[in-house]
Amino acid sequence: MSALQLDAEALYTELLAGVRRLLLPDVALVGVWSGGAWLAERLQRDLGLPGKHGVISSALHRDDFGSRGLASGHDATSLPFAVDGRPILLIDDVLFTGRTIRAVINELYDFGRPSSVRLAVLVDRGGRELPIEAAYAASRIVLPATQRLSLTRDDAGGFTFSVREAS
Repeated sequence: MSALQLDAEALYTELLAGVRRLLLPDVALVGVWSGGAWLAERLQRDLGLPGKHGVISSALHRDDFGSRGLASGHDATSLPFAVDGRPILLIDDVLFTGRTIRAVINELYDFGRPSSVRLAVLVDRGGRELPIEAAYAASRIVLPATQRLSLTRDDAGGFTFSVREAS
């Protein structure tokens, strides 16, 4: 079987164009920790949006919290803007089962009630267990459930993907 080759930088360019079409007045970008947060940070800058992007963690609302527990202290939610009445554009690197997105939406509503919530992802790999869909996906692929697709960021801010067997 040949190794999957995804050009994360080329997909970022596609994501940037797709997110540009999803922008609403006063929209706030919120990246899902960690890959989505990296993407939101770069999108905020490249789109020239005012203010800061938000970062949201799924840790406290995961349905497998009992077995996973809290990850590192670096994945805390930070929303440097009012959520109430504001359109939110969630950004994530990989959409798979939908469970992380369900958890971050629960976390988001702990901070207020946005006027709308939309989702843009770098890669939609299918395999949904919940009725969650991205408004925009830069790429759609199929991977075996036993494999994990992970976004990494180098010191210069460049993105790459790795595929490994899930543990």
